[in-house]
Amino acid sequence: MGVFEAIGTDSHEEVLFGVDHASGLQTIIAIHSTALGPALGGTRFFPYPSEAAALEDVLRLSKAMTYKAAVSGLDLGGGKAVIIGDPAALRSERLLRAYGRLIDSLGGRYITAEDVGTTLGDMVLISKETDWIGGLPHSLGGSGDPSPATARGVLAAIRATAQRLWSSEDLAGKRVAIQGVGKVGMSLAERLTDVGAETIVADTNDRAVADAVTNLGSKGVDVADIYGVDCDILAPCALGGGLNERSIPQLRCAAVVGSANNQLARESDADLLESHGVLYAPDFVVNAGGVINIAAEHGGYSIDRAAEMVDGIYDNLTAVFEAAERNSVNPHRAAASVAEDRIAAIGTLAQKRRAAGTRR
Repeated sequence: MGVFEAIGTDSHEEVLFGVDHASGLQTIIAIHSTALGPALGGTRFFPYPSEAAALEDVLRLSKAMTYKAAVSGLDLGGGKAVIIGDPAALRSERLLRAYGRLIDSLGGRYITAEDVGTTLGDMVLISKETDWIGGLPHSLGGSGDPSPATARGVLAAIRATAQRLWSSEDLAGKRVAIQGVGKVGMSLAERLTDVGAETIVADTNDRAVADAVTNLGSKGVDVADIYGVDCDILAPCALGGGLNERSIPQLRCAAVVGSANNQLARESDADLLESHGVLYAPDFVVNAGGVINIAAEHGGYSIDRAAEMVDGIYDNLTAVFEAAERNSVNPHRAAASVAEDRIAAIGTLAQKRRAAGTRR
């Protein structure tokens, strides 16, 4: 499949392929939209099985970032970047700085941040070559690791979902199954434990599961069994594509509310969830906490102001549920419509106001 065929009708503005042979850098940066502002999206460092798989992932993720920023009311567009390879084997200062120069060549159309496979330390090295980066350590004036903010936003979304389903946002006694207890999933498990929820966890990393069991009193289950766990809410917090025609019929939960990007294998899987009586909280609404936290850097970062902004995910998701009911569509379609309507209403105005290449 060619690049233009892969992009299809999603109307990405730009897809940039970059290499640095000395360091082994192979990267793809996808800018989906700058209608509302510069395209913000993290850098994923991952050993993709093929270049085609990397391209498919970055295209889907960048589009989701456009919707995430728009539905959250941010003046940002959507972009994403992937570095192809195993970070444990390839990570080097040369590679990251070469990547930083590539970002800088875009003149501010794309702002990067931490994502799967990259670290705060990586962001510091990238920042040696470009100012177009968010989520730097607090010591450098940034918002730091976005994972806690993402988890805070997921908890706000779970509360909103509980209110929708059970007319109470109280999570005491509720059973939440968390697929993936990395930085976001573990932080979510801690927050749920603090409010009295019961957590069930699964991860390919046995140490992470053991830590949750020992430190939080979670119940650990095999990764293969997580979709069939009897629970109130399933929280996918690993990689995307897990909700599909095979996994959805296994679900024994009332709702899906998690941090993973692109949880639906196909758009039609939102309808399949609805047909199985499962309320789906759209991922790009739920997991916006990290992006919102970075957006809070504008004008000087304040952790209290950022937390207040992230907590607004409760209201954002409630509005999506209400729009879905009002328009007789599933929540995923309703959320996409909210994002598309904002882009259509504000996008051209933002383009007239913005000066190309102006630094934040």
